[in-house]
Amino acid sequence: MKINHIAALLAALATLLPATARTEPVGLNRIEHIVVIYLENRSFDSLFGLFPGANGLADAQNAPPQVDESGRPYQALPTVMDVKHKPVVLDKRFPIDLANSPFDIARYAKPDEKHPDLTHRFFIHQMQIDGGRNDRFAQLSSAGGLTMGHYDLSGTALWNYAKEFTLADNFFQAAFGGSFLNHQWLICACTPTFKDAPANLHQWKNDPATGKPIGDPALTEDGYAVNTIQPHFPPFDPAHQKDRLPAQYQTTIGDRLSEKSISWAWYAGGWDDAAAGRKTGDKFDYHHQPFIYYANYAPDSRARAEHLKDRSKLFADLKGNFPQVAFFKPTGNKDQHPGHSSILEADREVKEVVDAIRDSAAWPSTAIIIAYDEYGGFWDHIAPPKIDRWGPGTRIPAIIVSPFAKKGYVDHTVYDTTSILKLIETRFGLAPLTERDAKANGLQGAFEFNP
Repeated sequence: MKINHIAALLAALATLLPATARTEPVGLNRIEHIVVIYLENRSFDSLFGLFPGANGLADAQNAPPQVDESGRPYQALPTVMDVKHKPVVLDKRFPIDLANSPFDIARYAKPDEKHPDLTHRFFIHQMQIDGGRNDRFAQLSSAGGLTMGHYDLSGTALWNYAKEFTLADNFFQAAFGGSFLNHQWLICACTPTFKDAPANLHQWKNDPATGKPIGDPALTEDGYAVNTIQPHFPPFDPAHQKDRLPAQYQTTIGDRLSEKSISWAWYAGGWDDAAAGRKTGDKFDYHHQPFIYYANYAPDSRARAEHLKDRSKLFADLKGNFPQVAFFKPTGNKDQHPGHSSILEADREVKEVVDAIRDSAAWPSTAIIIAYDEYGGFWDHIAPPKIDRWGPGTRIPAIIVSPFAKKGYVDHTVYDTTSILKLIETRFGLAPLTERDAKANGLQGAFEFNP
Protein backbone atom coordinates (compact mmCIF):
# COMPACT_ATOMS: atom_id res chain seq x y z
CA MET A 1 0.00 0.00 0.00
CA LYS A 2 2.83 2.39 0.88
CA ILE A 3 4.42 1.80 -2.51
CA ASN A 4 1.12 2.60 -4.23
CA HIS A 5 0.79 5.81 -2.22
CA ILE A 6 4.30 6.89 -3.15
CA ALA A 7 3.65 6.16 -6.84
CA ALA A 8 0.44 8.15 -6.73
CA LEU A 9 2.22 11.03 -5.02
CA LEU A 10 4.97 11.04 -7.66
CA ALA A 11 2.39 10.98 -10.45
CA ALA A 12 0.56 13.92 -8.89
CA LEU A 13 3.81 15.88 -8.57
CA ALA A 14 4.62 15.19 -12.24
CA THR A 15 1.36 16.81 -13.30
CA LEU A 16 2.41 19.99 -11.54
CA LEU A 17 5.61 20.32 -13.59
CA PRO A 18 5.44 22.65 -16.58
CA ALA A 19 4.71 20.76 -19.80
CA THR A 20 7.79 22.24 -21.45
CA ALA A 21 10.01 20.74 -18.77
CA ARG A 22 8.81 17.29 -19.70
CA THR A 23 8.70 17.58 -23.49
CA GLU A 24 11.11 20.32 -24.66
CA PRO A 25 13.37 18.72 -27.33
CA VAL A 26 17.13 19.13 -27.12
CA GLY A 27 19.98 19.04 -29.64
CA LEU A 28 19.15 17.81 -33.13
CA ASN A 29 15.65 16.96 -31.96
CA ARG A 30 14.90 20.68 -32.02
CA ILE A 31 15.03 20.42 -35.81
CA GLU A 32 11.58 19.33 -36.98
CA HIS A 33 12.07 20.03 -40.70
CA ILE A 34 15.10 19.33 -42.90
CA VAL A 35 15.00 20.90 -46.36
CA VAL A 36 17.51 20.14 -49.11
CA ILE A 37 17.77 22.59 -52.02
CA TYR A 38 19.80 20.84 -54.73
CA LEU A 39 21.49 23.08 -57.30
CA GLU A 40 23.69 22.21 -60.26
CA ASN A 41 27.22 21.88 -61.48
CA ARG A 42 29.57 24.29 -59.73
CA SER A 43 32.77 23.65 -57.80
CA PHE A 44 33.53 25.40 -54.53
CA ASP A 45 36.31 27.57 -55.95
CA SER A 46 34.14 28.59 -58.93
CA LEU A 47 31.52 30.20 -56.64
CA PHE A 48 32.98 30.69 -53.16
CA GLY A 49 36.71 30.87 -53.88
CA LEU A 50 36.67 34.52 -52.75
CA PHE A 51 34.66 33.98 -49.56
CA PRO A 52 36.42 35.43 -46.47
CA GLY A 53 37.73 32.77 -44.11
CA ALA A 54 37.13 29.88 -46.51
CA ASN A 55 39.80 27.69 -48.09
CA GLY A 56 39.57 29.34 -51.48
CA LEU A 57 41.57 30.89 -54.27
CA ALA A 58 43.93 32.73 -51.94
CA ASP A 59 45.07 29.30 -50.72
CA ALA A 60 45.49 28.00 -54.29
CA GLN A 61 48.57 30.03 -55.18
CA ASN A 62 50.79 26.96 -55.24
CA ALA A 63 48.28 24.65 -56.95
CA PRO A 64 49.71 22.80 -59.97
CA PRO A 65 49.08 24.56 -63.30
CA GLN A 66 46.89 22.97 -65.95
CA VAL A 67 48.86 20.68 -68.26
CA ASP A 68 48.47 19.44 -71.82
CA GLU A 69 48.37 15.86 -73.14
CA SER A 70 52.16 15.58 -72.67
CA GLY A 71 52.06 16.80 -69.09
CA ARG A 72 53.56 20.22 -69.93
CA PRO A 73 51.96 23.36 -68.44
CA TYR A 74 49.90 25.36 -70.91
CA GLN A 75 51.38 28.73 -71.89
CA ALA A 76 47.77 29.91 -72.18
CA LEU A 77 44.58 28.06 -71.35
CA PRO A 78 42.77 26.26 -74.20
CA THR A 79 40.27 28.50 -75.96
CA VAL A 80 36.75 28.57 -74.49
CA MET A 81 34.45 26.53 -76.75
CA ASP A 82 30.79 25.63 -76.97
CA VAL A 83 30.41 22.04 -78.16
CA LYS A 84 26.61 22.23 -77.98
CA HIS A 85 26.75 24.08 -81.29
CA LYS A 86 27.41 21.95 -84.36
CA PRO A 87 29.97 22.54 -85.67
CA VAL A 88 31.82 23.50 -82.49
CA VAL A 89 32.22 27.26 -82.11
CA LEU A 90 34.54 29.43 -80.06
CA ASP A 91 32.93 31.64 -77.46
CA LYS A 92 34.24 34.96 -78.73
CA ARG A 93 33.40 36.74 -75.49
CA PHE A 94 36.52 35.13 -74.02
CA PRO A 95 40.09 35.98 -75.14
CA ILE A 96 42.23 33.30 -76.79
CA ASP A 97 45.20 34.01 -74.51
CA LEU A 98 43.77 33.42 -71.02
CA ALA A 99 46.58 32.96 -68.50
CA ASN A 100 47.02 29.49 -67.03
CA SER A 101 45.41 30.42 -63.72
CA PRO A 102 41.98 31.13 -62.22
CA PHE A 103 40.11 34.06 -63.79
CA ASP A 104 36.90 36.05 -63.26
CA ILE A 105 34.22 34.81 -65.67
CA ALA A 106 32.18 37.98 -65.14
CA ARG A 107 34.78 39.97 -67.10
CA TYR A 108 33.46 38.15 -70.19
CA ALA A 109 30.07 36.61 -69.28
CA LYS A 110 28.04 38.43 -66.64
CA PRO A 111 26.29 36.54 -63.83
CA ASP A 112 22.94 37.11 -65.57
CA GLU A 113 24.27 35.57 -68.82
CA LYS A 114 24.67 31.93 -69.74
CA HIS A 115 28.01 30.41 -70.70
CA PRO A 116 28.96 27.06 -72.30
CA ASP A 117 28.48 23.73 -70.57
CA LEU A 118 31.58 21.79 -69.53
CA THR A 119 32.46 18.08 -69.53
CA HIS A 120 31.42 16.35 -66.31
CA ARG A 121 31.56 12.59 -66.79
CA PHE A 122 32.45 9.76 -64.41
CA PHE A 123 35.68 8.44 -65.93
CA ILE A 124 36.90 11.75 -67.37
CA HIS A 125 36.40 13.40 -63.98
CA GLN A 126 38.86 10.98 -62.41
CA MET A 127 41.37 11.76 -65.15
CA GLN A 128 40.92 15.48 -64.48
CA ILE A 129 41.60 14.99 -60.77
CA ASP A 130 44.81 13.19 -61.81
CA GLY A 131 45.64 11.60 -58.49
CA GLY A 132 44.79 14.76 -56.54
CA ARG A 133 46.83 17.22 -58.63
CA ASN A 134 43.68 18.55 -60.31
CA ASP A 135 45.83 19.58 -63.28
CA ARG A 136 43.99 18.07 -66.26
CA PHE A 137 40.66 19.88 -65.98
CA ALA A 138 41.35 22.18 -68.95
CA GLN A 139 42.87 19.46 -71.11
CA LEU A 140 39.83 17.22 -70.78
CA SER A 141 37.13 19.90 -70.84
CA SER A 142 34.84 20.36 -73.81
CA ALA A 143 34.75 24.08 -72.88
CA GLY A 144 38.52 24.55 -72.78
CA GLY A 145 39.87 27.08 -70.30
CA LEU A 146 36.43 27.97 -68.92
CA THR A 147 37.04 25.30 -66.28
CA MET A 148 39.41 27.71 -64.49
CA GLY A 149 36.78 30.45 -64.26
CA HIS A 150 35.07 31.71 -61.13
CA TYR A 151 32.53 34.33 -60.06
CA ASP A 152 32.49 36.87 -57.27
CA LEU A 153 29.11 36.13 -55.72
CA SER A 154 29.23 38.92 -53.14
CA GLY A 155 25.86 40.61 -52.92
CA THR A 156 23.88 37.59 -54.13
CA ALA A 157 21.38 35.75 -51.96
CA LEU A 158 23.63 32.68 -51.78
CA TRP A 159 26.58 34.77 -50.60
CA ASN A 160 24.43 36.54 -48.04
CA TYR A 161 23.13 33.24 -46.64
CA ALA A 162 26.73 32.02 -46.31
CA LYS A 163 27.65 35.24 -44.47
CA GLU A 164 24.65 35.08 -42.15
CA PHE A 165 24.73 31.37 -41.40
CA THR A 166 27.23 28.54 -42.10
CA LEU A 167 29.28 27.80 -45.20
CA ALA A 168 30.90 24.34 -45.42
CA ASP A 169 34.19 24.59 -47.30
CA ASN A 170 35.18 20.91 -47.22
CA PHE A 171 32.02 19.43 -48.72
CA PHE A 172 32.61 17.04 -51.66
CA GLN A 173 30.28 15.49 -54.21
CA ALA A 174 29.63 11.89 -53.19
CA ALA A 175 30.53 10.29 -56.52
CA PHE A 176 32.68 11.16 -59.49
CA GLY A 177 31.01 12.51 -62.62
CA GLY A 178 27.69 14.16 -63.27
CA SER A 179 24.19 14.85 -62.09
CA PHE A 180 22.61 11.46 -62.74
CA LEU A 181 24.91 9.58 -60.39
CA ASN A 182 25.05 12.25 -57.69
CA HIS A 183 21.26 12.49 -57.53
CA GLN A 184 21.24 8.74 -56.94
CA TRP A 185 23.79 9.12 -54.16
CA LEU A 186 21.68 11.83 -52.54
CA ILE A 187 18.79 9.40 -52.04
CA CYS A 188 20.41 5.96 -51.73
CA ALA A 189 24.21 6.38 -51.29
CA CYS A 190 24.49 3.84 -54.07
CA THR A 191 25.19 3.35 -57.75
CA PRO A 192 22.38 1.88 -59.92
CA THR A 193 22.90 -1.45 -61.66
CA PHE A 194 22.35 -2.59 -65.26
CA LYS A 195 23.91 -6.04 -65.47
CA ASP A 196 22.51 -7.06 -68.87
CA ALA A 197 23.11 -3.79 -70.70
CA PRO A 198 23.70 -3.64 -74.47
CA ALA A 199 27.29 -3.22 -75.64
CA ASN A 200 26.80 0.32 -76.93
CA LEU A 201 26.47 1.60 -73.37
CA HIS A 202 30.07 0.59 -72.72
CA GLN A 203 31.55 2.62 -75.60
CA TRP A 204 33.61 5.80 -75.45
CA LYS A 205 32.70 8.98 -77.31
CA ASN A 206 35.11 11.53 -78.77
CA ASP A 207 34.47 14.92 -80.32
CA PRO A 208 35.13 14.51 -84.07
CA ALA A 209 36.31 18.14 -84.36
CA THR A 210 38.84 18.14 -81.51
CA GLY A 211 39.47 14.47 -80.84
CA LYS A 212 38.94 15.09 -77.13
CA PRO A 213 36.70 12.77 -75.13
CA ILE A 214 33.33 14.40 -74.53
CA GLY A 215 31.64 11.32 -73.14
CA ASP A 216 32.64 8.07 -71.59
CA PRO A 217 30.73 4.83 -71.09
CA ALA A 218 27.37 5.02 -69.38
CA LEU A 219 28.31 1.87 -67.47
CA THR A 220 31.28 0.32 -65.76
CA GLU A 221 32.48 -3.01 -67.12
CA ASP A 222 30.74 -4.82 -64.26
CA GLY A 223 27.36 -3.23 -64.98
CA TYR A 224 26.99 -0.16 -62.78
CA ALA A 225 25.32 2.91 -64.30
CA VAL A 226 27.61 5.91 -63.78
CA ASN A 227 26.62 8.38 -66.51
CA THR A 228 23.23 9.71 -67.58
CA ILE A 229 20.75 7.06 -68.62
CA GLN A 230 16.98 7.46 -68.72
CA PRO A 231 14.66 5.69 -66.26
CA HIS A 232 12.62 2.62 -67.08
CA PHE A 233 9.44 4.30 -65.84
CA PRO A 234 7.95 7.45 -67.37
CA PRO A 235 8.47 10.28 -67.54
CA PHE A 236 11.71 9.99 -69.49
CA ASP A 237 13.37 11.93 -72.27
CA PRO A 238 11.50 10.91 -75.46
CA ALA A 239 14.73 11.43 -77.44
CA HIS A 240 16.33 8.56 -75.49
CA GLN A 241 13.69 5.87 -75.33
CA LYS A 242 16.11 3.04 -76.07
CA ASP A 243 18.43 1.44 -73.54
CA ARG A 244 16.73 2.84 -70.48
CA LEU A 245 17.86 1.76 -67.04
CA PRO A 246 15.92 -1.22 -65.64
CA ALA A 247 13.76 -0.60 -62.59
CA GLN A 248 15.88 -0.26 -59.45
CA TYR A 249 15.11 -1.90 -56.12
CA GLN A 250 17.69 -0.51 -53.71
CA THR A 251 16.42 1.04 -50.49
CA THR A 252 16.21 4.84 -50.61
CA ILE A 253 16.01 7.49 -47.93
CA GLY A 254 12.36 7.87 -48.92
CA ASP A 255 11.74 4.23 -48.04
CA ARG A 256 13.47 4.64 -44.69
CA LEU A 257 11.40 7.71 -43.86
CA SER A 258 8.13 6.04 -44.87
CA GLU A 259 8.92 3.00 -42.73
CA LYS A 260 9.02 5.30 -39.70
CA SER A 261 5.93 7.28 -40.81
CA ILE A 262 8.03 10.42 -41.17
CA SER A 263 6.48 12.77 -43.71
CA TRP A 264 8.61 13.72 -46.73
CA ALA A 265 8.38 15.02 -50.28
CA TRP A 266 10.53 15.71 -53.31
CA TYR A 267 9.36 18.99 -54.86
CA ALA A 268 10.50 19.65 -58.44
CA GLY A 269 9.93 22.53 -60.78
CA GLY A 270 7.96 21.33 -63.81
CA TRP A 271 7.05 17.96 -62.31
CA ASP A 272 3.31 18.08 -62.96
CA ASP A 273 3.85 18.90 -66.62
CA ALA A 274 6.58 16.28 -67.04
CA ALA A 275 4.53 13.56 -65.36
CA ALA A 276 1.58 14.38 -67.62
CA GLY A 277 3.75 14.41 -70.75
CA ARG A 278 3.17 18.11 -71.37
CA LYS A 279 5.84 20.29 -72.96
CA THR A 280 6.45 23.70 -71.42
CA GLY A 281 9.04 26.46 -71.56
CA ASP A 282 10.71 25.06 -68.46
CA LYS A 283 13.57 22.62 -68.88
CA PHE A 284 12.69 19.51 -66.87
CA ASP A 285 15.65 17.12 -66.57
CA TYR A 286 14.34 13.61 -66.03
CA HIS A 287 17.58 12.33 -64.48
CA HIS A 288 17.24 15.06 -61.84
CA GLN A 289 14.24 13.21 -60.38
CA PRO A 290 16.02 10.16 -58.91
CA PHE A 291 13.02 8.49 -57.28
CA ILE A 292 11.39 7.68 -60.63
CA TYR A 293 14.15 5.14 -61.26
CA TYR A 294 12.82 2.95 -58.44
CA ALA A 295 10.03 0.41 -58.58
CA ASN A 296 8.52 1.72 -55.34
CA TYR A 297 7.73 5.01 -57.14
CA ALA A 298 6.36 3.64 -60.39
CA PRO A 299 3.46 5.43 -62.12
CA ASP A 300 0.13 4.99 -60.32
CA SER A 301 1.89 3.95 -57.13
CA ARG A 302 0.70 5.44 -53.88
CA ALA A 303 4.26 6.45 -53.01
CA ARG A 304 4.64 8.50 -56.20
CA ALA A 305 1.36 10.30 -55.67
CA GLU A 306 2.12 11.00 -52.02
CA HIS A 307 5.79 12.01 -52.18
CA LEU A 308 6.71 13.32 -55.66
CA LYS A 309 5.29 16.81 -56.00
CA ASP A 310 5.42 19.92 -58.14
CA ARG A 311 7.20 23.09 -57.05
CA SER A 312 3.85 24.81 -56.57
CA LYS A 313 2.91 22.32 -53.85
CA LEU A 314 5.88 23.39 -51.76
CA PHE A 315 4.46 26.88 -51.31
CA ALA A 316 1.00 25.47 -50.64
CA ASP A 317 2.33 22.98 -48.07
CA LEU A 318 4.22 25.72 -46.23
CA LYS A 319 0.83 27.09 -45.21
CA GLY A 320 0.19 24.18 -42.90
CA ASN A 321 1.17 20.76 -44.20
CA PHE A 322 4.93 20.97 -44.60
CA PRO A 323 6.72 17.61 -44.39
CA GLN A 324 9.46 16.75 -41.93
CA VAL A 325 11.94 16.14 -44.77
CA ALA A 326 11.74 18.02 -48.07
CA PHE A 327 13.90 18.09 -51.19
CA PHE A 328 13.57 20.90 -53.72
CA LYS A 329 14.89 20.74 -57.29
CA PRO A 330 14.53 23.78 -59.58
CA THR A 331 13.90 23.41 -63.31
CA GLY A 332 16.91 23.28 -65.58
CA ASN A 333 16.66 26.95 -66.44
CA LYS A 334 16.80 27.98 -62.77
CA ASP A 335 19.33 25.57 -61.24
CA GLN A 336 22.69 27.23 -62.22
CA HIS A 337 23.57 24.46 -64.67
CA PRO A 338 26.02 25.88 -67.26
CA GLY A 339 24.43 26.33 -70.66
CA HIS A 340 20.89 26.21 -69.26
CA SER A 341 20.77 28.66 -66.38
CA SER A 342 22.58 31.80 -65.38
CA ILE A 343 24.01 32.35 -61.91
CA LEU A 344 21.43 35.00 -61.07
CA GLU A 345 18.39 33.08 -62.37
CA ALA A 346 19.13 30.33 -59.86
CA ASP A 347 19.99 32.81 -57.13
CA ARG A 348 16.54 34.38 -57.45
CA GLU A 349 14.88 30.96 -57.40
CA VAL A 350 16.68 29.94 -54.21
CA LYS A 351 15.85 33.24 -52.54
CA GLU A 352 12.15 32.84 -53.31
CA VAL A 353 12.07 29.40 -51.72
CA VAL A 354 14.20 30.28 -48.70
CA ASP A 355 12.22 33.48 -48.08
CA ALA A 356 8.97 31.50 -48.19
CA ILE A 357 10.32 29.06 -45.60
CA ARG A 358 11.62 31.86 -43.36
CA ASP A 359 8.21 33.54 -43.53
CA SER A 360 6.38 30.33 -42.59
CA ALA A 361 5.45 28.79 -39.26
CA ALA A 362 7.96 26.01 -39.97
CA TRP A 363 11.02 28.28 -39.91
CA PRO A 364 11.79 28.25 -36.15
CA SER A 365 12.41 24.48 -36.30
CA THR A 366 13.89 24.13 -39.81
CA ALA A 367 17.34 23.40 -41.19
CA ILE A 368 17.90 24.18 -44.89
CA ILE A 369 20.87 22.68 -46.70
CA ILE A 370 21.64 24.44 -49.98
CA ALA A 371 23.96 22.09 -51.85
CA TYR A 372 25.15 21.29 -55.36
CA ASP A 373 24.99 17.92 -57.03
CA GLU A 374 28.48 18.04 -58.59
CA TYR A 375 31.31 20.18 -59.95
CA GLY A 376 29.95 20.66 -63.47
CA GLY A 377 33.43 20.45 -64.99
CA PHE A 378 34.83 23.37 -62.97
CA TRP A 379 38.27 23.17 -61.38
CA ASP A 380 38.86 23.21 -57.65
CA HIS A 381 42.26 23.26 -55.97
CA ILE A 382 41.55 20.79 -53.14
CA ALA A 383 42.22 17.09 -53.69
CA PRO A 384 39.14 15.00 -52.83
CA PRO A 385 39.50 12.40 -50.07
CA LYS A 386 39.77 8.79 -51.22
CA ILE A 387 37.07 6.46 -49.94
CA ASP A 388 35.97 3.97 -52.61
CA ARG A 389 35.66 3.42 -56.36
CA TRP A 390 32.76 5.86 -56.62
CA GLY A 391 34.29 8.87 -54.96
CA PRO A 392 34.13 11.37 -53.42
CA GLY A 393 34.69 13.76 -56.28
CA THR A 394 35.42 17.48 -56.44
CA ARG A 395 34.64 19.94 -53.64
CA ILE A 396 31.30 21.75 -54.02
CA PRO A 397 29.50 24.52 -52.09
CA ALA A 398 27.13 23.78 -49.23
CA ILE A 399 25.33 26.37 -47.09
CA ILE A 400 23.37 25.58 -43.93
CA VAL A 401 20.55 28.05 -43.26
CA SER A 402 18.74 27.63 -39.96
CA PRO A 403 17.92 29.31 -36.65
CA PHE A 404 20.26 26.64 -35.25
CA ALA A 405 23.11 27.17 -37.74
CA LYS A 406 26.24 28.81 -36.41
CA LYS A 407 26.18 32.47 -37.39
CA GLY A 408 28.81 33.85 -39.74
CA TYR A 409 30.70 30.57 -39.59
CA VAL A 410 32.88 28.60 -42.00
CA ASP A 411 32.75 24.88 -41.17
CA HIS A 412 35.97 23.13 -42.18
CA THR A 413 34.70 19.61 -41.36
CA VAL A 414 35.04 17.09 -44.20
CA TYR A 415 31.59 16.26 -45.58
CA ASP A 416 30.15 14.82 -48.76
CA THR A 417 26.66 14.42 -50.22
CA THR A 418 26.01 11.40 -47.99
CA SER A 419 26.44 13.73 -44.99
CA ILE A 420 22.96 15.01 -45.82
CA LEU A 421 21.64 11.47 -45.50
CA LYS A 422 23.53 11.03 -42.24
CA LEU A 423 21.94 14.17 -40.80
CA ILE A 424 18.46 12.94 -41.73
CA GLU A 425 19.18 9.46 -40.37
CA THR A 426 20.64 10.76 -37.12
CA ARG A 427 17.80 13.19 -36.50
CA PHE A 428 15.00 10.71 -37.22
CA GLY A 429 16.59 7.51 -35.93
CA LEU A 430 16.93 5.78 -39.30
CA ALA A 431 19.26 2.95 -40.19
CA PRO A 432 22.01 3.89 -42.68
CA LEU A 433 21.53 2.93 -46.31
CA THR A 434 25.11 1.87 -47.08
CA GLU A 435 28.56 1.95 -45.56
CA ARG A 436 29.20 5.41 -46.99
CA ASP A 437 26.44 7.27 -45.17
CA ALA A 438 27.02 5.16 -42.07
CA LYS A 439 30.56 6.54 -41.82
CA ALA A 440 29.86 10.10 -43.04
CA ASN A 441 30.00 13.17 -40.83
CA GLY A 442 26.41 14.34 -40.41
CA LEU A 443 26.73 18.15 -40.64
CA GLN A 444 26.50 18.55 -36.87
CA GLY A 445 29.51 20.87 -37.01
CA ALA A 446 27.27 23.49 -38.61
CA PHE A 447 24.83 23.69 -35.70
CA GLU A 448 24.75 24.94 -32.14
CA PHE A 449 21.72 24.44 -29.94
CA ASN A 450 21.71 27.10 -27.25
CA PRO A 451 19.14 26.80 -24.47
